[in-house]
Amino acid sequence: MWLSVLNQIQREALLGLAHNVIVSDGLLDPNEEGMLDEFKREMELGSTIEVEYLELSGIERTFDSRRSRVIAVLNLLRLSYADGAFEIEEECLLKEISRSFELSEAEFLLLDNWVRRYIALEDEARALMRG
Repeated sequence: MWLSVLNQIQREALLGLAHNVIVSDGLLDPNEEGMLDEFKREMELGSTIEVEYLELSGIERTFDSRRSRVIAVLNLLRLSYADGAFEIEEECLLKEISRSFELSEAEFLLLDNWVRRYIALEDEARALMRG
């Protein structure tokens, strides 16, 4: 969502952050891999781009605007729900990223709530398409 707004450095960094989220719970789910591929397509990054762990130190300089930070957190939250469970390790990592981005706990909870409602609407739309 809104990943095309990010610049090239932010796009590559987001993939690294996504990798961090995916491996944080020690499980690799096919839905997470699919969403990572979806991110690459939306950001117009080749499917062969290597996705590696990204050090969080200095991440706030890469995502230097509130808009880019919110886009990153929304997408990382969405990714964390891709396997059907928001694990404590994922939550802790996303809260750490949010703190780096100077987002308050209340803002994090608002973003999390928005993502959960968005996912519910996507599920509802899929059900409508099935008939």
